[in-house]
Formats: sequence, structure tokens, C-alpha cells
Amino acid sequence: MRTATVTRKTKETDITVTLALEGGAAELSTGIGFFDHMLTALAVHAGWGLKLQCLGDLEVDGHHSVEDCGIVLGQALAKALGDKGGIARFGQALIPMDESLAQAAVDVSGRPFLAFSAAFSQAKIGEFDSCLCEEFFRAFATHAGITLHLILCYGANAHHEAEALFKAAAHALKAALQPSEGLLSTKGSLDS
Repeated sequence: MRTATVTRKTKETDITVTLALEGGAAELSTGIGFFDHMLTALAVHAGWGLKLQCLGDLEVDGHHSVEDCGIVLGQALAKALGDKGGIARFGQALIPMDESLAQAAVDVSGRPFLAFSAAFSQAKIGEFDSCLCEEFFRAFATHAGITLHLILCYGANAHHEAEALFKAAAHALKAALQPSEGLLSTKGSLDS
């Protein structure tokens, strides 16, 4: 079973993540309600078991917590995948969420990159700053070693827009991590 546990502690955050790529419960606690909702959606739609506990400096704002959760979750995904052999490698999804539509494409390549195109309709979703979606996905993609393209095609409600992006990423990742024969690389490695 592909699983990993990663802990990271700094002066700004203290985070532990346990990731099970074959499924399990989603138990999230970041202190940011909407972010917990998005991480739950990511786990459920990707088919992952995810336990994530974050204690962060929320008296400042949510930035450090959200970005650092992306770092640790990305590290957990990289650790759970090992050499990345035996996976489909590529995945894509187009996800509607009411009036919003989001698209995701992923290459589990060992080459970290994020292309993010989203103009959110509102700056805040509860206590969550909409702009932190990009910070989360950048940290996640970088530390997972994946190429991730996320596009918000359109929308009118920032909650729906963000949720469509998280669900699109989840479904693209689910497709990319499906079992496949061998190592899908002409150079024989997916390290970089």
C-alpha cells in the first residue's frame, strides 16, 4: 500500500500528514474551516485517505498554514509514490461546480511546475483568502515533484470556483496515479 507520514515544524506551523493513496478516512484540522473543506474534497475525490493536523500562526493570517500544508502534503505524495513506476503518469479533468467550471491537467513527472490561471469573483471565502489557492497548489506541486496546470474557466461565486479547482486537481491526480505497466518515460526515469 502506498502510504506516507510527514511531519514539519517551524516557528510558523506544526504539521503532520498521513496520506494513503489507496483510500481511507479524511480527517482535517487546519483551523481554517473553508480550507479543511477543500482538503476534504481533494482527498475524497482523489480517493485518498488523508489525515492532516496543522497548528499555525492564524493570528497573523492563513498564509503560512495554507502554504505549509501544501509543502507537507506534496512531500507525503512524493514519498508515497517512491520511484513513480507503475502509474499512468498523466491525468486531466474538467469539473463543473454549479456556475463555475475548472480544468486540471497533471504530469507526475518529477519536474515541479504550476501553471495557475484563476480570477476569483470574491477575495474572501469565509476566513479564507481566495488567493491562497494558488499558494497551496504551488507548494504542493513543487514538493510533490509534479507538473500541474489549473484553469478556472469561469464562475461567479468564489466558493464554487475554488471547489471546482480542488476537485479538478483531485480527479486529474486520481487518473494519473492509476496503475499502469512499467515506467512511462523514454529516458527511463521520472526523477527530473
